[in-house]
Amino acid sequence: MIIRIENLYHTYMKGSPFEKQSLNDVTLDIAQGEFIGLIGHTGSGKSTLIQHLNRLIKPTKGKIYILGKDITDKEINIREIRSKVGLVFQYPEHQLFEETVYKDIAFGPLNAGVSEECVHERVLEALKFVGLEESVLEKSPFELSGGQKRRAAIAGVIAMKPEILVLDEPTAGLDPAGRDEILFQIKSMHTKLNMTVILVSHSMEDIARIVDRIVVMHEGKIAMTGTPGQIFKQIKRIEQMGLSAPQVTYVMRALKDKGWAVKDEIFTVQQAKNELLRLLEGNND
Repeated sequence: MIIRIENLYHTYMKGSPFEKQSLNDVTLDIAQGEFIGLIGHTGSGKSTLIQHLNRLIKPTKGKIYILGKDITDKEINIREIRSKVGLVFQYPEHQLFEETVYKDIAFGPLNAGVSEECVHERVLEALKFVGLEESVLEKSPFELSGGQKRRAAIAGVIAMKPEILVLDEPTAGLDPAGRDEILFQIKSMHTKLNMTVILVSHSMEDIARIVDRIVVMHEGKIAMTGTPGQIFKQIKRIEQMGLSAPQVTYVMRALKDKGWAVKDEIFTVQQAKNELLRLLEGNND
């Protein structure tokens, strides 16, 4: 396993009147190359969990292994871990600060001691992976559109060549076209690089379309895990945790209630289209 989390606990402001238990006995294995969707209601512990993966915060109790190394060990090389685990925060464009897009993408590798020649190659490679043209490199990052800024910020993380990419609500605040562009690029990177990806999102539609496995968090614990079909088939259970299935799933359930012989595991628009065409053509196989 590329990531192994064992009996992880985290308590904020422990011993104070404001003490809060954020993670409660979380155990989770993630395999090399998996694309994980991490979902949960606000306050479920999602952001706290992912911040543990590159030692931004330390656990109150428990173990985390990244590439076989216990990153909770006091002797661990934190810089090495952070080069392996790329973390993209919500609204990552707020982290852009350099004069040009090139300098912003190059900042991480240069500070990690990578040679200028290799940094140049990494910048161009990262730019290609996020779908930006080389013409933006000499522009100020603040001249870019919202979606371009988001992709430039992600390129800065990709340039570090992480083996694990963690994204916290990477499409937040974008219009539908911008959201689709970002998701397409993330999925493309996952496929081409066989990168392990953890995507945190409140959009069930986004999660359903691109991930291999969903991990549902509730009250600081792992409540459910499974494929999108396995998770969204249990609508009542996820609704009890303050979540919902993709809208198209409710539409298909309504058709089934009216007597249409539709399948249960429909959670994307494309699946719904294929299913309705099957029924209209009279193919009930």
